[in-house]
Amino acid sequence: MDFLRITSLIFICGVLLNFPAIVTAGDIVHDDDLAPKKPGCENDFVLVKVQTWINGEEDAEFVGVGARFGTTIVSKEKNAQQTPLTLSDPRDCCKPPRKKLSGEVVMVDRGHCKFTTKANNAEAAGASAILIVNNEKELYKMVCDPGETDLDIHIPAVMLPQDAGITLNKMLLNGSSVTVQLYSPKRPVVDIAEVFLWLMAVGTILCGSYWSAGSAREAAIEQDKLLKDASEKELPNFGTGDSSTVMDINMISAVLFVVVASCFLIVLYKLMRFTWFFEILVVLFCIGGVEGLQTCLVALLARWFKRTGQLYIKVPIFGAVSYLTLAVSPFCITFAVVWAVYRNSSFGWIGQDILGIALIITVLQIVRIPNLKVGSVLLGCAFIYDIFWVFASQSLFHESVMIVVARGDKSGEDGIPMLLKIPRLFDPWGGYSIIGFGDILLPGLLVAFSLRYDWLAKKNLRAGYFLWAMIAYGLGLLITYVALNLMDGHGQPALLYIVPFTLGTFLMLGRKRGDLKILWTKGEPERVCPHVCLISIEESNREG
Repeated sequence: MDFLRITSLIFICGVLLNFPAIVTAGDIVHDDDLAPKKPGCENDFVLVKVQTWINGEEDAEFVGVGARFGTTIVSKEKNAQQTPLTLSDPRDCCKPPRKKLSGEVVMVDRGHCKFTTKANNAEAAGASAILIVNNEKELYKMVCDPGETDLDIHIPAVMLPQDAGITLNKMLLNGSSVTVQLYSPKRPVVDIAEVFLWLMAVGTILCGSYWSAGSAREAAIEQDKLLKDASEKELPNFGTGDSSTVMDINMISAVLFVVVASCFLIVLYKLMRFTWFFEILVVLFCIGGVEGLQTCLVALLARWFKRTGQLYIKVPIFGAVSYLTLAVSPFCITFAVVWAVYRNSSFGWIGQDILGIALIITVLQIVRIPNLKVGSVLLGCAFIYDIFWVFASQSLFHESVMIVVARGDKSGEDGIPMLLKIPRLFDPWGGYSIIGFGDILLPGLLVAFSLRYDWLAKKNLRAGYFLWAMIAYGLGLLITYVALNLMDGHGQPALLYIVPFTLGTFLMLGRKRGDLKILWTKGEPERVCPHVCLISIEESNREG
């Protein structure tokens, strides 16, 4: 069991170093300040669905991006007309097409002239829309040059990726009748996935906090029993909790969080494009997930099978292992392996969330904040780290490092595994709503600390700090989602909103109630020691 505990603690460090950013799937509406705007060239960049029909039968659907210029694209599918698709001649449409068009959508190649020139030529020939095929697999934002004046364009222009253009080109060259439908559906203001993700985050902290506080209370009760029975010479030196199973964060580790976490994030950003490195991340996540799931299941089963949970067997390398652990371990390992194999399937997110939640709950039970001072430093550093790598990193790397890493943009995978995610159920664009482990774990350490303090101080919910810390976390996460929707789905640093709510609430309540000094330094209430009191009485009697 010691080996597994060490493995867990090692992976805990990896979890603590992970990015805490909330992001969603690809942006539907995007305004880029770097792309110039002028009259006739001031559209927002929107993703566009290009549904195709081959010889009257519905076929593939492609995704493109609308241009700064031209007319806007309808948002509702029922308002979008099916229109025949044709190839431009010449293919780049830098010169007027040789044949007149009668309302067809024309597909042209990128290059040799301006985008607006292609659109003007297509409109003059009678096209109803223009599809410009990029010469790369990625999409490109079609903008206007500063000196352009011929911007009175009355047809929509859409950029398609290279692979979509190749597919459509083959269909047309085969003599097939191809029709397309262009529309840009709007993303719902709130998706049910965000509600479930909020419940998952709050529920995870709730479970982890009660487990952590329960362990601390049991240790305190056991300590009181030993102190009552101990003699003066036999008085042991106890702390609140079992030092063999609990790891307290100190000031040094809290301050080093920003440095080590930033280095780890840069390594992810630079190496995640390599398959071997991403597979290492999957393996590490599986190891941590197995340990977390096993610890949670053993703790639950031990309440029902108390006798079995107290029976141990000595296993080489692993040391003393309980029978419950031996029974649960094969299931946990199999579960993690199955998830790793099918992680990219439509149901892979379920296994990832189960492993992630179990891991976070386990970490909240093992890793603890000893006092409010350490908690403030840790969350303050995380607050700076989160804002820098979501927003400020764009000026250094020309893109948000944390968002790129979270979405797995350079890995070919659908995001890295160190996050919880739920598919967007009512979003016409699909994708996932996601939340990083750090957005749950780091504030969760402070919330768990509040409940431990309340229980040791014998405070009820209203008079304590836990209830208000939980409410503050829930509101902070809710505000994060509001900001996410107001920013059209752009990634948001969740700790930007969560830290002021949780930490600010704790500090204000502590100051108002007069507990701030003891919360800040000691982190646990003063406790009367019956044994020490007895010794004091005996000494006073001798003096008398």
